[in-house]
Amino acid sequence: MSSQTASAPTRREQILREAARLFAERGFHGVGVDEIGAAVGISGPGLYRHFAGKDAMLAELLVGISERLHDGGRTRMEEAAAAGLSPEAALDALIEGHIDFALDDRPLITLHDRELDRLRESDRKQVRKLQRQYVELWVGAVQAIYPELTELEARVAVHTVFGLLNSTPHLSGSSALPDRETTAALLHRLARGALSAAPAGTAGTAAPPA
Repeated sequence: MSSQTASAPTRREQILREAARLFAERGFHGVGVDEIGAAVGISGPGLYRHFAGKDAMLAELLVGISERLHDGGRTRMEEAAAAGLSPEAALDALIEGHIDFALDDRPLITLHDRELDRLRESDRKQVRKLQRQYVELWVGAVQAIYPELTELEARVAVHTVFGLLNSTPHLSGSSALPDRETTAALLHRLARGALSAAPAGTAGTAAPPA
């Protein structure tokens, strides 16, 4: 799920986007408020009209993306159920949503890996709670297709797929990725292939979407 919206981003959204990029590139302590302000065309002190400080920006970024992933995943599952879609189609919808995130919000993946421990305890607990709920959406979707998997096996498979999809920040530079459509399709095939290999004796039997 992408953090981009159809309408022009607000100043607050611009600040968060640039803060995420700079934090991911240089580390949380390697970026000053003035640099974030300059990236969006306002003075450093002007940022305090929108955020209490860098800690507040980091919390909103990490809690925010966890909320968007969870809420987006839940919406996709509800829409699939309402439309009477197959379990395979529901899982495909979850994968597509996560691929959007992995391709469009790569700085947030880096930020989560490096800076989660900098959040205050309450925010960190909220991130973890939302992440657990998001994982359970996937576990349910996976077990609907592969009921022979135990809950633990399905959870391990889901985390493995997250690791695969969330590897996109390691691919940098103009030649590191093909065009977005090709990359998304490749990631989708890899995710479905990994999940299809989870049940014993079924590796390679699932046909990924075209």
